[in-house]
Order: sequence, then structure tokens, then C-alpha cells
Amino acid sequence: MIGPGVIGKAALQKQQSTDASEKERQRGFRLHNTNIPARPLEPCLYLVATPIGNLGDITLRALETLAGADVLACEDTRVTRVLLDRYGIVNRPTAYHEHNAAEAGPRLLAALGNGKSVALVSDAGTPLVSDPGYRLAQQAVEAGYRVVPIPGPSAPLAALVGSGLPSDAFLFAGFLPVKDKAKRDRLAAVPATLIFFESPHRIAATVTAAAEVLGADRRAAVCRELTKTFEEFRRGTLGELAAIYDESANVKGEIVLVVGPPEAKPQPEAADVDALLKELARDLPMGKAATEAARRTGLARKELYDRLLHLKDGDEG
Repeated sequence: MIGPGVIGKAALQKQQSTDASEKERQRGFRLHNTNIPARPLEPCLYLVATPIGNLGDITLRALETLAGADVLACEDTRVTRVLLDRYGIVNRPTAYHEHNAAEAGPRLLAALGNGKSVALVSDAGTPLVSDPGYRLAQQAVEAGYRVVPIPGPSAPLAALVGSGLPSDAFLFAGFLPVKDKAKRDRLAAVPATLIFFESPHRIAATVTAAAEVLGADRRAAVCRELTKTFEEFRRGTLGELAAIYDESANVKGEIVLVVGPPEAKPQPEAADVDALLKELARDLPMGKAATEAARRTGLARKELYDRLLHLKDGDEG
């Protein structure tokens, strides 16, 4: 005779098997009322780009990864839940952000160590771009786990290609510093198309500072609410944009500021540069004379300072 304990154990095992089968069956996503199953994922860390506004910008590979991952980590579970519900994905997200990274990170690494697939998303755009996900990716690499990017939407690139500014060389510099001097130092850093994140209540001061540091005639674009209903590109010179975004402007939404590279200036003749340096050195200290000459000619300040030293030595000799 089979005892009730044996029957109960068999029923439990059957239920567990049924639950596992149901979970596997639910690993999929819905696209235009068609349910598409997700294939099993290799155990590794997936960095999944998600839409920055328009939910239709998600890729098929991203949907399959979000549906098939054993563990889905995100900045804000409420934000990610909206995306999952839109595509009928039943995976349950868990929080990983800058405030809990010290506790959540080791749990995600432990899941990788147990042969699980882990997908990481940010609230919008590509993970690791201006968010704490880079720490998890770095730890995973150091621990010997495979890290797989799932490319897709990116606010800096969307702003760059929509700005109409040169894209052959550009620098994404993240969020601009809040303090004025640090902001101006960052703006003056590199002779390339510059891409910055900025907040709506600081955009007026930032565009004004950029016009003063880089020149009012430098081309730029303020890209607001990218891919969303009220997407807007305002293009013009920094001076023109500074006039639009004055301190009284009521600006809302997420902003990417794109500033074009300086226009190439014709190189002045050596004799003209020497004459300019001598003229400036009559009224200014050598350092300030070199700085002013650099501003007027576009040449490097150090090169001009060394040149001025040489001229001075020649005159004294």
C-alpha cells in the first residue's frame, strides 16, 4: 500500500513540474497580438537598451532578452513594468540603482555564478551611459563572466544625428557640472562636436555660458523630449539659442545639448603672428599676450608662448 506521504510528495513534484513548464511557456513577448516565445539565454550579463520615450523603438532582440532572462534588473521597477506590460512580458523586475548597488550587485553576481542569465536595463536608453550599471559590468568582467550588449536607443546619438551638426568626431561628456567655473572648463575641453545632458531649469545659463566660452557664432542644437510626443529640435548659433532660452524661459522635459566643433580658421602667416605677438607684448605680460594671440589666431597658447620667448630672446640678443 502506498502511504499518503508518498502520494503527497508525488503530487508536489507534479505541481512543481507543472509550475516550471508554465514558467517556460510564459517566457515570451507579444507583438501585434502575436505571442512569440523567447529562446533560452546563455548564462551571462546582458546590457539591454530600452526606449528613451517612444516604446515602439524597442528591438526584437531586446524583447526576447527581457522575456527570457532568469533575472531582470532595472533602475525603477515601475518604469520597466510599463515597458514589460506593453509587450506582454511577465518577467518580474528587481531593483538595481545607485542607492542599493552595494547590496543588489552581489546578488546579481551570485545569480551569474549559479548559471543564471541576468539582464540589466536603465530607465531609458543604453545602460552604463550615465548610470551606475558600469560598476556591475566591471565586476562581472573581473569575475570572468561574459557581458553582452544588446544595442538600441541612445539619447546622445539621437540628438547628434537630429542636430544636423558634424558627426565625424564628437565627444559625449555626460551631465554638465552645476558650478559655473567647472561648467565653463568642461565646455572648453575638446575641438569636436560636444554632447551634454542638461536639465530644463539650467539650460538657459548653460547656453549663455557656452556662447561666452566657445563663441556666440558656434553652431548648436537643443534637443528636447527625444522620441516623445513633444520632441523638439532648436538649431542655431549659441548666441541665437541663448536669446531663446533666457532666464525667463519656461522649459520642460529632458534635454540633450549638442554643440558643433569650431570652424577651421585659415592659418595666419608666421610673420603676421610674430607681429601680433610683439604688439600684444608691449602692453600685456607674456602669458596674457600668448592667451590673447591664441584667441585671435586659433593657434595653441603654449606654441605662441614659446614663440614669444624666442622673439624676446632674439630681441635681447
